[in-house]
Amino acid sequence: MTASDTLLDQDGVRLTVDDTVATVTLTNPAKRNAQSPALWRALTEAGRRLPGTVRVVVLRGEGKSFSAGLDRQAFTPEGFDGEPSFLDLARGSDEALDAEIAAYQEAFTWWRRTDIVSIAAVQGHAIGAGFQLALACDLRVCADDAQFAMRETSLGLVPDLTGTHPLVSLVGYARALEICATGRFVHAAEAERIGLANAVVPLAELSAATADLTAALLAAPRDAVVETKALLRGAQGRTYEEQRVAERAAQARRLRDLAGLGE
Repeated sequence: MTASDTLLDQDGVRLTVDDTVATVTLTNPAKRNAQSPALWRALTEAGRRLPGTVRVVVLRGEGKSFSAGLDRQAFTPEGFDGEPSFLDLARGSDEALDAEIAAYQEAFTWWRRTDIVSIAAVQGHAIGAGFQLALACDLRVCADDAQFAMRETSLGLVPDLTGTHPLVSLVGYARALEICATGRFVHAAEAERIGLANAVVPLAELSAATADLTAALLAAPRDAVVETKALLRGAQGRTYEEQRVAERAAQARRLRDLAGLGE
């Protein structure tokens, strides 16, 4: 594969791949990368099109904002062209509504696959669905102008794009509740202090800092990173003793592989 092959470019999403690194870019800066069902479908498709060689996926947004959240057109009676409006969905059956939201969520789930490490490079606003998209990634590198906010409650809604689980895992229940229920902004310095951001850098250094983190992640053997990520991802759902067992099993696989005895 040649440098920076473009594998997808549609509905505000572009996927490029350069050997072991993929970049997913939100490409509608005029709307501050506002999100829509079409964009979510494109993000889901980007995950499907990732080549098996990819180890790190970088998610970024063009322009001044990472993503200002759901396009407000979603809340108008007409909604988006060719799409059922949210009001129409609300009038449908429970099964149809559940299936539609589940389809939306697919855009936010694949970033945590154990065979990749995903990094959100966040500048400007990351609001609502934008905040949840940043939370979908394993790691977050933020510019010093980054501002996170979960504004769903102000609209009479809840965060439903898979953001609640990672938010509680990162900052704890009480702080997550306060952030979500008040809808307040979490600025970059606070985001780093409470564990939302792995690093905060000047805006001009965001790309370089993300590239440095990507290089560091690629320095270790792939299988060791995959096994370690799987261990850490499963840790919260295991007891201490169960995690000890999982560690032993993972290490046995690594030792056998290093000794040339793998399956």
